[in-house]
Amino acid sequence: MAGLTPLTIALLVAILAASALMSGLSGFGFSAIGAFCLILLPPKLGVPLLMTLSAANQIMSLGQLKADMQPIRHWWPDGPAPYLLGGLVGVPVGLAILGSLPTADLMLVFGAFLVIYAGYSLLRPHGARAAVHGGWIASSLVGMSGGVIGGFTAFPGAAVVVWNGLRHVPKREARAIVQPYIFGLQVLSIVLLALQRPETFGRTYWLLLAITIPVVLPCTLLGVRLYNSLSDVNFRRVTFILLGISGLGLLIKAADTYPAVEHAVKMAGL
Repeated sequence: MAGLTPLTIALLVAILAASALMSGLSGFGFSAIGAFCLILLPPKLGVPLLMTLSAANQIMSLGQLKADMQPIRHWWPDGPAPYLLGGLVGVPVGLAILGSLPTADLMLVFGAFLVIYAGYSLLRPHGARAAVHGGWIASSLVGMSGGVIGGFTAFPGAAVVVWNGLRHVPKREARAIVQPYIFGLQVLSIVLLALQRPETFGRTYWLLLAITIPVVLPCTLLGVRLYNSLSDVNFRRVTFILLGISGLGLLIKAADTYPAVEHAVKMAGL
C-alpha cells in the first residue's frame, strides 16, 4: 500500500489509538500525539488523515459530553464563536502553506514554543498566576492563528488551549470552547482540501482511514470515561503534557526535513 509496510501500519495504529485516548480525556490534542504519524507519512497524506480522524474523534466526544457543551445561542461572545470566526480566516492560509510552501521552519518554531510553554506551565510554582484578559477580538485573533497552524499541522487547538491556560479557564468551559472549535476547523479544512486538491484523498488515504477508524472511536470513548474523574488541576496538567508532546512531535518532523535540526539530532545521537 504505497510502500507502507505492515510494521509501519501497526505503528500508525498504535499512535492513533494513543491519540484518541488522550483526546477523549482532554477534549483536544488528537493531532498532538498524532503528529508522530508525520514521521511515517508525508504531510500531504498524513495531515488530511489526521484531520479526518480528529473530526470523527470530536463527534464521539461531543456526543458523550453534551452536558459540558453550551447552547449555540450562548456561543457569542464568550463561547467558541469568536474563535471559529477567526479560524475561518486562518485555515485557507494554513492549507496554502501545506500545499506550496516549506513548513519545516514553521514546525520548528511552533514546536519549540509548545515545548517551552508546556514545560514552564508544568514546572512553575503552584501559586504563580499571570491572568490574561481579552474580549471577542482577542479570541478571534487566537482562533485565526489556530486556523493557520491547523491548516498545515492538523492541530488547530494548540493556540486556543494556550490562551485558555493563560486565562485560567475551568476545564468544563475550556472543553466547551475547544471541542466545537477543533471540529469546525477540521471539517472546514477537509472540505477545502477536497475542493482544491481532490487527488489528496486517494486510495491510500481511504485504506488507512478504514484501518484506523475502528481503533480510534473506541479509544475515544475510553478517554471520555477517564475525563469524568479528572479535577481541574489534573486536567490542566494533562493539557500541558499534550502540548509538550505535540511540540516534540513537530520538532521531530522538522528534524526530518530541516537540515540544521537533522544534523543537531544526529550529533546528539538521537
